[in-house]
Amino acid sequence: MKLNGITWTALVLTVVGGLNWGLVGAFQYNLVESILGGMEGLERTIYVVVGLSALYLFIAAVSKKS
Repeated sequence: MKLNGITWTALVLTVVGGLNWGLVGAFQYNLVESILGGMEGLERTIYVVVGLSALYLFIAAVSKKS
């Protein structure tokens, strides 16, 4: 399966987001917060972009099944 640039970017962002949630759940360590050091607006933007990436991948996967 060959991925285009948007799909590849969405996949990377979703994996990084999943790893961050794993760190939060296992160790109460938020990597995004640690890297950005309290820049709440930028943190929120990153979370939204990761969520949109997951939604994009979901829609892409479902549309391939049809």
